[in-house]
Amino acid sequence: MNAPPERVLVCFALPGEARPFRRRAGARPHVRVWVTGMGRDNARRALREALAVERPAVVLTCGLAGGLHPALARGAVLFSAAPDFPGSARLVAAGARPAVFHCADRIAATAAEKRRLREATGADAVEMESAAIAAVCRETGVPCATVRVISDAADEDLPLDFNRYLRPDFRLDWPRLLSAVALRPGRWRALRALQQQTRAAAERLAEVLAAVTADPRW
Repeated sequence: MNAPPERVLVCFALPGEARPFRRRAGARPHVRVWVTGMGRDNARRALREALAVERPAVVLTCGLAGGLHPALARGAVLFSAAPDFPGSARLVAAGARPAVFHCADRIAATAAEKRRLREATGADAVEMESAAIAAVCRETGVPCATVRVISDAADEDLPLDFNRYLRPDFRLDWPRLLSAVALRPGRWRALRALQQQTRAAAERLAEVLAAVTADPRW
């Protein structure tokens, strides 16, 4: 069954990334939110499942990103799209700026790792799903844009190397993570601070996406 021509599919890797946008968008009939899971394989599989149900007019692959460009602060909303993407002007008007993304196979956990990625790729930000989603969209002829918000700047280390606590399916192994934090109680404070800044970043992204998807005409 084909979707109405104005339908927009907004993809996020994790429910927490999607939550602020779900709240702002409310029950807009032309907007569909889809949570894919982390990593390229999960994103690719989930998008194909979504497209099998209905074909949208456009796909937005959204969520958090690590900063690689040293001038980008937390909360900066970036996007990347083909020149003929129909929503580029909306994104700019809503406060997003064009950028280059690097789609990685692991979380960039330290400032040193981000610096190496910047030097190797020239990208402005790093994330883990959008290249796979964009590839499926190219295969199926659906216009796609990556829209991401900086949750941690280029010069910031994450409080933990979360890669050590990812299962093969890219889900967090919470028992191992909590055990590691319990061994160093000072990490709780750093994790709570990270949670607060990622929530603030997700709210900023939701603000931009709500403006971009307000008009059903694509």
